Amino acid sequence: MAVYTLTGFSLVSLLSFGYMSWDWMKADSSGEGEAAVAGAADKPHIIFILADDQGYHDIGYHRSEIRTPVLDSLAAQGVKLENYYIQPICTPSRSQLITGRYQIHTGLQHSIIRPRQPNCLPLGQVTLPQKLQEVGYSTHMVGKWHLGFYKKDCLPTRRGFDTFFGTLTGSTDYYTYDNCDGPGVCGFDLHDGENVAWEHSGKYSTQLYAQKVTKILESHSPKEPLFIYLAFQAVHTPLQSPKKYIYQYRSLGNVARRKYAAMVTCMDEAIGNITAALKRYGYYQNTVLIYSTDNGAQPFSGGSNWPLRGRKGTYWEGGIRGIGFVHSPLIRKKGRVSRSLVHITDWYPTLVSLAGGNLTVTPPLDGYNIWPTISRGKKSPRKEILHNIDPLHSLAKSGSLEEGLGIWNTGVQAAIRTGDWKLMTGDPGYSDWIPPQTLPSLPGIWWNLERQRTGSHRTVWLFNITADPYERVEVSAEHPAVVRRLLTRLAHYERTSLPVRYPADDPRANPELHGGAWMPWASEDEEVDGTVRKKSKKRACKICKLKSFFKKLNTRIMSNRI
Repeated sequence: MAVYTLTGFSLVSLLSFGYMSWDWMKADSSGEGEAAVAGAADKPHIIFILADDQGYHDIGYHRSEIRTPVLDSLAAQGVKLENYYIQPICTPSRSQLITGRYQIHTGLQHSIIRPRQPNCLPLGQVTLPQKLQEVGYSTHMVGKWHLGFYKKDCLPTRRGFDTFFGTLTGSTDYYTYDNCDGPGVCGFDLHDGENVAWEHSGKYSTQLYAQKVTKILESHSPKEPLFIYLAFQAVHTPLQSPKKYIYQYRSLGNVARRKYAAMVTCMDEAIGNITAALKRYGYYQNTVLIYSTDNGAQPFSGGSNWPLRGRKGTYWEGGIRGIGFVHSPLIRKKGRVSRSLVHITDWYPTLVSLAGGNLTVTPPLDGYNIWPTISRGKKSPRKEILHNIDPLHSLAKSGSLEEGLGIWNTGVQAAIRTGDWKLMTGDPGYSDWIPPQTLPSLPGIWWNLERQRTGSHRTVWLFNITADPYERVEVSAEHPAVVRRLLTRLAHYERTSLPVRYPADDPRANPELHGGAWMPWASEDEEVDGTVRKKSKKRACKICKLKSFFKKLNTRIMSNRI
């Protein structure tokens, strides 16, 4: 199973107390693994649904104004995971889900894989669908890949999926499937297997993906084990939704929030259609359905992580604490909330074990089999999460090895959770508490309600996350022994990390060279090192910064179209 062995509140926060209880996580002892399903006929069907950029506050059962009746019902009848962690951005969460390993152990610990980068999930990694194929599963992926595609060996159909329908890059238009990676570098990105699916342009992706899943269920036999990985594009930008979903949120004054809410509700309805198909075609009674977000929301784009601190792209709770639940008739103790510590790497060993697969791999996984925790309420075997160590992220200027007690350079961006304690070093990202978007404008006076202006020179943060889930009381000065212990854990992890893979863009990737579509461009025998030991300093460029500003401004303006 696992792993590299490791070991004053404001009035606003009190009003939001109902989202969490202060004792939602206790120190657990490891539970023994539940026996895997025995015969081939008993292997459960597995449906894994991954939402994109959905915030902690953006689901009905977290008291949101967004209506998600299907998700609320599925979660209420299953097990809600209220101590569940993902990664702060797209590629890292997806890579850890499909490999069961921290990103420091795949070389993907910095940023995301961009469309023109000759980079992908390392080919030596045995993926979750490959493990399920070994024990007789039919494996299918629908939706967003975002794990690299510079050569054909990187494609989903070469990484364990029998079929693939979806996008290869990180973000596209929901109707046209166009994606631009810089000025003039634009292309079509929708694929059926290894072919470009031009004929589906004009169809809204959320609905199209649900239809594709339904067709898979219709054509497959429920007597044979099935794995479907559905990675919705929703609710990532651009903010686009069919008008009928927007109309029901016409009372919301904030335009971004209105469209974002419509996208969530459309996705909820799509999941309802999939659930109905599971029942209609005879899969439901032997199905395990898992729902997860990939990272926190971006408030500028209509999402909300309230009452958590921070946002997408940060290591504050708002960036890494996700919505998650498991729904299945196979769960022994249903209709409950689990406060056990769970991480996205845990799905790999959990699902392979449930399917009766072999988990003997070298080096060992970073995830744990948590099915006994989910099904029977056993204590979670997980006690620690390495959120990440990113040596390429800009070093915090005030950080040093001296401040890290000679153990760790506190200028390096890193975050770790051990038991009740969470430690962050370097620059963990923007650190505000951002209330839900109830007013029309953002930013403004509303934005400054809880603006965090202090601590800009701090490079070590310690929080008791069990007692302080909103990260309002920093306690490193009061607990120096805990700080030392967690810095030592970071140093231990760093010694196990692989070199960072983050190659420069390849001009051969330009869609203009490939008929106007994003697709593999390198030969199969081509090897790209792409490892980076130290991030080079960029020259100051006022014109570049100005261009970047107007590009972002234009993106905001375009996303406001209905």
